Amino acid sequence: MLIGVPKEIKNHEYRVGLTPESASEAIAHGHRVMVESQAGIGIGASDESYQAAGAEIAGDAGAVFAAADMIVKVKEPLARERALLRRDQVLFTYLHLAPDPEQTKDLVASGATCIAYETVTDSHGGLPLLAPMSQVAGRLAVQAGATALERAHGGSGILLGGVPGVEPGKVVVIGGGVVGENAIEMALGLGAEVVVLDRNVDVLGRLSHRFGHGLKTVYSTRAAIERQVLDADLVVGAVLVVGAAAPKLVTADLVSRMKTGSVLADVAIDQGGCFETSKATTHEDPTYVVDGVVHYCVANMPGGVPRTSTYALNNVTLPYVLALADKGFKAALLANPNFLAGLNVFKGQVTCEAVARDLGYDYIDPATALAA
Repeated sequence: MLIGVPKEIKNHEYRVGLTPESASEAIAHGHRVMVESQAGIGIGASDESYQAAGAEIAGDAGAVFAAADMIVKVKEPLARERALLRRDQVLFTYLHLAPDPEQTKDLVASGATCIAYETVTDSHGGLPLLAPMSQVAGRLAVQAGATALERAHGGSGILLGGVPGVEPGKVVVIGGGVVGENAIEMALGLGAEVVVLDRNVDVLGRLSHRFGHGLKTVYSTRAAIERQVLDADLVVGAVLVVGAAAPKLVTADLVSRMKTGSVLADVAIDQGGCFETSKATTHEDPTYVVDGVVHYCVANMPGGVPRTSTYALNNVTLPYVLALADKGFKAALLANPNFLAGLNVFKGQVTCEAVARDLGYDYIDPATALAA
């Protein structure tokens, strides 16, 4: 199989689908790898390093898309990339389709086989290809939120950890999954007062056991969210419904009553955001203010630390890339029901139930679609 790796073109996105080491592994399995020139520059990987691994270098994205049997990316394809997809091509990347009707329409029209990292599951119900980026994003959310709290960046001028004689800032984390757990770890490490809300008492129990009495755990209800958010200096939105648009848990009315200079960091923005006032931003222009509240809603947070993020992502995606290349996509997907859950669009059909429901498409079971 010819595996194509185009350069990412999303604003300030410096990650790359395959590292030179991953390319070398694919080549050792008997496959060809074609990498767009300068695709790895953001992680310090030169064209020469890919050539040393045995990869071919293409002059532009068009050449990669035209030649490749499978495209391996990081972020969802933008419109000009989607126009290059072929019906006989496999696309393997993050897609986040539920809040993105235009991308979904184009992928359906392309006829390509589109497999999303973020809906691949494991035997424990986890999301193995999303987890490492959730770890990075959860940590970055607190780091970025702490910066946004500085007066020069529009915040209230609070140091999250405080100093002796001055109380620390309060961080409220909505959602106790991978993002939430990593946000909690960072916030507690800075010395902040930290509260987590979740509707799963087992999750709250696990977090309480891990972090001890320094973490306050609260069962999530509308009243509890309102009470905690109104008292917060930084709120981290860490909610995920697999494949579906994120629920709006903090309303515009609640935002209007928050403390002036407080900060919302919405890690759920890839799935539409969990704050009603959220809209996607970029690393180039990461924040905006609504009713005196600073919003940090960068849609590719891990892209800010591309070397760490790319290697962490490749650690988990490479086995799946190799399975697709070694077995062919149908055999690889049908052999593993957890991998099959990653199939979102196939030959013009929507095969992810949450995406079909949220965007009004007919849903077809992925195994049925492949068998047909």
